[in-house]
Amino acid sequence: MTPEAAMKVALSAARRVAGSTYPNPSVGAAVFRGDRLLGRGATRPAGGPHAEIVALVRAKRRFGINSLRGASLAVTLEPCNRVGRTGPCTDAILEAGIRRVFVGHRDPHPAGSGAGVRRLRRAGIEVQLGVLEEACREQHRGFSMVCALGRPFVMLKLASSLDGRIATASGESRWVTGPDARAKGHLLRSRVDAIVIGSGTALADDPELTARRGGRVVRRPIRVLVDSTLRVPPSAKLYREGANRTWVLCGSRAGARRRRVLEDLGARLLETPTRAGKLDLKRAAARLAREGLTEILVEGGGSLAAALLRARLVDELHWFVAPRVLGGDGRPSIADLGLRSLVESPLLNGRLGRAGCDLYIRGPVEYPASRGRRARSRGASR
Repeated sequence: MTPEAAMKVALSAARRVAGSTYPNPSVGAAVFRGDRLLGRGATRPAGGPHAEIVALVRAKRRFGINSLRGASLAVTLEPCNRVGRTGPCTDAILEAGIRRVFVGHRDPHPAGSGAGVRRLRRAGIEVQLGVLEEACREQHRGFSMVCALGRPFVMLKLASSLDGRIATASGESRWVTGPDARAKGHLLRSRVDAIVIGSGTALADDPELTARRGGRVVRRPIRVLVDSTLRVPPSAKLYREGANRTWVLCGSRAGARRRRVLEDLGARLLETPTRAGKLDLKRAAARLAREGLTEILVEGGGSLAAALLRARLVDELHWFVAPRVLGGDGRPSIADLGLRSLVESPLLNGRLGRAGCDLYIRGPVEYPASRGRRARSRGASR
């Protein structure tokens, strides 16, 4: 088994647990000897073992402790060399007698970057960095974003008509796009730490915000409601069903009585500073990162989408476009951006595909003044 083949196994394991390991990144690992895969593993939820430990334990259980002596390990992210919720993974690697370690990329956290590699090399272990590095960095983009900018990686999902409308003038929106587009949307939900909506969407659609497959709930991500004055009633599904997984970004002027009612239901209220009467979304994003979220999916509505784009907080756009026209009186997918010229507009550096009868446009968002700029590292922990 080549290092690249083993890293593909590790990446596959990491992808299966994406969205369920925050605040840790969803790392994958594979232990192998020659052409034989001895064990694979992925990071467990917070407080549980990291991917390297899971893979080593599984290999030991299946083939015995002697199988690990002289074996190789592929891991998507540099093994940690510090004590956090768990002990250093480097200790376990050395104790197991692993001879070679193949790493996807360095730990982006300033407190850990390079430390694991140096520890292993000083102990005589051969370490190769950068195996399938691009794919591994993509896997850990949320964690890297928290380390670099102190906020989660933000995906924005839109579903609109050809003329960019998400609902009729009366508010009817089910369903603008077809079943294949909705299935892809649920797949996106299943891979993130949290789903974010605004109060307008909550009032109009009363969503559950679960990830479903074939009509069955497969994941319940954290639901984040942006509701500065707490106008969404306690009878909403977000509060009736799994309220302990509902977080609410609200302002200081939110009523004390409504606060108590929602907290009694189990919701978490995260008071956020305001600016010009609106929640400061940059500080809200930073708060979500401090709470452990690394990758979030924003699903609406148009006012929230516009506010995030104006704040340059959208990193990746997923836009499903249905072959229908709703007209100028329909509700826009994105509210006013306040652009003075075309050069100020965000650009989508994306790919065009299909989702059944709908178009599917996805890719990173670029902002003119920030192209090519590198951010300083800070925050987060593994």
